Amino acid sequence: MKRADKLVPALFALLTIMSLLSLGIGSVSLSPSQFWHGLTGQDRVAQLILIDIRLPRTVLALSVGFVLGLSGATLQGLLRNPLADPALFGAPQAAALGAVLVLYTGLVEALSFALPFAAMGGALLSVFLVLAVAGRVAGVTTFILAGLAIASLAAALTSIVINLSANPFAVTEIVFWLLGSFEDRSLRHVAMAAPFMLIGSYLLLRSGETLRALTLGEETAQSLGLSLQRERILIVLGVACAIGGAVSVSGAIGFVGLVAPHLVRDRVKGDPKSVLWPAALTGAALTLGADMVARLVPAPTELKVGALTALMGVPFFLAMIARRRGAVAAEAA
Repeated sequence: MKRADKLVPALFALLTIMSLLSLGIGSVSLSPSQFWHGLTGQDRVAQLILIDIRLPRTVLALSVGFVLGLSGATLQGLLRNPLADPALFGAPQAAALGAVLVLYTGLVEALSFALPFAAMGGALLSVFLVLAVAGRVAGVTTFILAGLAIASLAAALTSIVINLSANPFAVTEIVFWLLGSFEDRSLRHVAMAAPFMLIGSYLLLRSGETLRALTLGEETAQSLGLSLQRERILIVLGVACAIGGAVSVSGAIGFVGLVAPHLVRDRVKGDPKSVLWPAALTGAALTLGADMVARLVPAPTELKVGALTALMGVPFFLAMIARRRGAVAAEAA
């Protein structure tokens, strides 16, 4: 546990440094003096860049990465599967479908807050559908199968909406949004998504003792007085709130929830409770780092954060599969 106690302050320090760098870098570079004058309000242009443009996307990158890493660590502990991902229960796919419908109908042009609310509504609807299909007394396997079914349905409906769209500009906007980005976000987006991500984070962080008890087996966990069905439902609801809020302002950003827990799990000796905070902070660092790279790489249009995290996550995912296959082969021998 001592290693985890040292890891969390180190990650906070890293995020502080990265946040300052994120505020200072971009298409327009700010010198240290301009940075200070912008913070103090002495330079109106620098203040506009810092407060209105870079601060919202920095806060969103940190918070979205935080909930992605936290959700991944919680689901991996709940399912006792290192390959579990927040997309397992269909929340990101359903959130994307809700946002795509708003873009397709043009409602986003009339109501600026329609996109975030539609995405969060889609995520919550997916969870309620999973609970309705699986039932309150379902086991983990049933939850997974129901989640995969809802995720596949949401992805299929999203593809149909894109195919039916007669407006090529709407199709381009939908596709770009699905790739994930923090571009052109404001403090209004932060204020709208923050309550959902906070509620989701609270529900997930409180599950630490449950995840630790599950390492002893479900029967032992129940003998300790835990209501596993209730805890599972609360965790799934927490994932829905956190991921729904995140996807509503960033679009689809994948693999952070898978990668972040693995980067820190060995440092906490695999304890599922102790991995929650380090995984969440690591997810924040990965997402903010990807957003900074997206801003700095010269391109006709800004690179999408979701594409960069996928480039990072796919090789890691394949390496995890190869490692697990090697471990199974060694045990069989």
